[in-house]
Amino acid sequence: THKSPQVLAQYVLQSAEKYGYEARVLDAKTLKVEGFGALLAVGQGSASPPLLIDMVYRSPLAPGDRPQLGLVGKGITFDTGGISIKGSTNMHYMKSDMGGAAAVIGAIELAARLQLPVHVRGVIPAAENSVDALSMRPGDVIGSWSGKSIEIIDTDAEGRLVLADGLAYLQATYQPETLIDLATLTGSSVATLGYAAAALFTQNDDLAALLSETGFRTHERVWRLPLWSDYEDD
Repeated sequence: THKSPQVLAQYVLQSAEKYGYEARVLDAKTLKVEGFGALLAVGQGSASPPLLIDMVYRSPLAPGDRPQLGLVGKGITFDTGGISIKGSTNMHYMKSDMGGAAAVIGAIELAARLQLPVHVRGVIPAAENSVDALSMRPGDVIGSWSGKSIEIIDTDAEGRLVLADGLAYLQATYQPETLIDLATLTGSSVATLGYAAAALFTQNDDLAALLSETGFRTHERVWRLPLWSDYEDD
């Protein structure tokens, strides 16, 4: 089955109707109007246009108006690397580059099915990173939802681009109490931890402890890596 951003969106819309949460899809035309420059740049070389999936599950028992949890999932449905093309040895694995999006969809759907007493919002910037005459190029300078400009050095660093738009949009629009992104962002994580755990980056000690304890209990383990100021220049 061919899995495109549109297939992800259709699954979410059907799931939302079935399990009782809300979902909407912003198409490429809407993304352009609303300024999602980074997401559009990543997907501009693909025959399947990029889109953004916005999901919300809100229990009547959830406190306050703000989401308690905001989730952003990287939804790159296939990643060639773009002009900075990947080697052919492992490229067939890149149909899994939407693993972060799948985790967010699963979390929202599960919260709705279990009717958990929470308010959680999920955003999925979805695109294919393809090679085409229209693809973004190393050296291009693009815009983003936050208003910042970004210089493209390596087109295979597309994940941080779509996440930049998704994170900025979710934070500014909905202001969740806790914001987490999930992504198959770098092979360096696998080189560091193998497949036994996911890399966790946060400055919040309480959140790190909670995610670590829960991860060990459910065998979805995470291992915290440092975000020291020494690394800022890199």
